[in-house]
This record gives sequence, C-alpha cells and structure tokens, in this order.
Amino acid sequence: MDNSFSLKTKVVNSKEYLFDELRKKWILSTPEELVRQQFWKYLNLIKKYPKSLIAIEKKIVINGLNKRFDLLVFDELGKPHIIIECKSPKVKIDQKTLDQVLSYQNKLAANFIVLTNGLKTYCIEINLELKKVSYIKEIPEYSIG
Repeated sequence: MDNSFSLKTKVVNSKEYLFDELRKKWILSTPEELVRQQFWKYLNLIKKYPKSLIAIEKKIVINGLNKRFDLLVFDELGKPHIIIECKSPKVKIDQKTLDQVLSYQNKLAANFIVLTNGLKTYCIEINLELKKVSYIKEIPEYSIG
C-alpha cells in the first residue's frame, strides 16, 4: 500500500489533528489513525470502493461488550464485505491482532479480512459456504455484483 495520500491537518494546543472526510470531523492524529486514514483513501482512490460503502470506527457488540472496528466495507446490498483492522506502524501484526479481527468476523461474516500497520498488510479471503480461508496478495478492486 502506498502511504502518500494527502490529509488535511491542523495544530491545536500543540496537538496535530487531521480531518476525516468519512466522519466529517477533526480527529487527533495518532500513528494508528494515520494508518486508518491512508487505508480508506487507498480503498477509495486506488481500489475504487465508493465512500458511501466505507464505515469507519463504528460500534459493534460482541459477547455483550462494546467494540469498535477500524474500517468496514459493505457490498452494494449493504452486507459486510471487507473488515480492516489497523494498527500503528510500531505494532506487530500477530495472533492477537488476528484473534481481534476474527471476533468481528464471527459477528459480521465478511468475505475478506485485512490486517495492516501501514508497513505490512495481510489480506485473507473467506469463503463462507466452503468454510475455506486463504491468504491473497491484495484486496480485489471494487466491482458491482
């Protein structure tokens, strides 16, 4: 993934904020937030997923606990298509990260899972009917149907 999409930033009280076009508000700039912002822009500008199908940091209830997924891309029918878990570049993508996103997957039943820290990105395709999981090189481009 190319980390070079431009972001609108401002500094308030010595803290940097960036404007999130999806949430339409200023968000405190953190390493994880920068990865999240770059990734949704990659999905939108490179992979052609419409902004209207991308949700960012929404609440999901798992086993009675409130959790938040980083990014979720829906298909044109409104079904979860891709779950993306973003970490800071300093955070290693490991079993704990995978377990976290799999707990979301159990609830959402998406076709793809992506784990990224901006430096390394892992894409997993899930065939729900065959209960088959495979690593793929990259996320497929958006296409209707």
